[in-house]
Amino acid sequence: MALVIPVILCGGSGTRLWPLSRSGFPKQFLVLSGDGSSQSLFQQAVERINSVASSKNTLGNTLVVTNEDHRFLVLDQLREMKSVHATLLLEPVGRNTAPALSMAAFCAQQLAHDQDPILVITPADQTIQNSVAFTKALQDCIDVVEENKQSIAILGITPTAPETGYGYIQRSGAKDQHNAFVVDRFVEKPDCQTAQSYLAEGGYLWNSGMFVLKASTWLSALEEYRSDIYKASEKAWQTQSEDQADGVQFIRPGKEEFMAIPSESIDYAVIEKCPKSAYTIKMVELDAGWNDLGAWDAVWQVGKQDQDGNVTSGDTLLTNSKNSLVHANSRLVSAVGVENLIIVETADAVLVADRKNSQDVKNIVNLLESQRREEKSLHRKVARPWGWYDSVDEGERFKVKRIQVKPGASLSLQMHHHRAEHWIVVKGVAEVTNGDQVITLKENQSTYIPRGQTHRLSNLGETPLEIIEVQSGGYLGEDDIVRFEDTYGRN
Repeated sequence: MALVIPVILCGGSGTRLWPLSRSGFPKQFLVLSGDGSSQSLFQQAVERINSVASSKNTLGNTLVVTNEDHRFLVLDQLREMKSVHATLLLEPVGRNTAPALSMAAFCAQQLAHDQDPILVITPADQTIQNSVAFTKALQDCIDVVEENKQSIAILGITPTAPETGYGYIQRSGAKDQHNAFVVDRFVEKPDCQTAQSYLAEGGYLWNSGMFVLKASTWLSALEEYRSDIYKASEKAWQTQSEDQADGVQFIRPGKEEFMAIPSESIDYAVIEKCPKSAYTIKMVELDAGWNDLGAWDAVWQVGKQDQDGNVTSGDTLLTNSKNSLVHANSRLVSAVGVENLIIVETADAVLVADRKNSQDVKNIVNLLESQRREEKSLHRKVARPWGWYDSVDEGERFKVKRIQVKPGASLSLQMHHHRAEHWIVVKGVAEVTNGDQVITLKENQSTYIPRGQTHRLSNLGETPLEIIEVQSGGYLGEDDIVRFEDTYGRN
């Protein structure tokens, strides 16, 4: 039986879905599919790709390639999926998808010992409406690769419009016994006129970024076409380190070695060079309601539209409005007499855009970055491995936070150079290290942490702990933290 290893590429930032998606909490961890599912896009991807298990193959641990900063977001969401066993490959920095897949291929070979596993690769931020058709198409791809070790099988999406935001795949010939076509060539994102000609001609499909191949095939092709990426990736893998959290294995390639890998996509590095080579490219067509949710207009397309074509989420009121998406995150949002708009509200930002220009949200993100504004990366409510904090209010020389600590979790033992803190317990029981003292605080009790004092907040109970923190001082930035001990391995 073939060993099949699912690979989830989970490193995107989803900037076109700002302000809901930010680099600190990107779109793959959001619930956006509009089908009533309570699962995030990442969780849906994990569940879908694990559906390829069959009597003809053995399914290995899911490999999740993600950013070091997102490891606890991944861990939290995997905890909710009891039947999934995963290994996390943690990138110190983003180097695009070719190095990410290379780490996964080296890891899969190591985990498989003397076998050459089949890798089933998918991004973490897409949505599929027909999961049965998706599973069947992926199993066809696996059959293609089992028949020919050097084959690469890719999923091509049946086009529904002359989209200019996707790459295209041109097929040739007829289907084989595995419902696969030979790929003639890959085409870059076209202009509108060219895209229309593709649809009129037929035989062109969207490139989904999902494919199946042997681990050895990827590494062999990479060494042939981009030996610089191969050698640098191999060096980074050879300097890996490992640890565990909650039974999940974390694998980190060598930081300096990984940062030296040239940044390149899977398509540019290898896949687009493979047609008519020794690495046969086959394509299985997928018509299953696929969408990569690359912009807010795509979220509107897959959402549940009312009789006026509006898609709403949260506390919203609309009148005399059509074909718009209105997302309310923290308060009532109303719209009167609008059409073809995107309105997205969060606790600290509001986006209003014409639906047809929703791809240009990235320009706002670029402006935020140039102005070094925190709204580019972080929400007002920020997830942490121990829980979360919500910056409720701030002004000159003060900041107020609401903090929740998970049962059994604790913040790092730390100190601040520029601020003092007052902690008030509003729910649960806190164990507080304050200098040389360790005290217990219950609801309505408080303590004061002077500037420069070593301190730690812990929740030793079985229910969430909530406190109100009032900071005061001349500098209140999140980087004013000196950590002495940390359960989560942060510096």
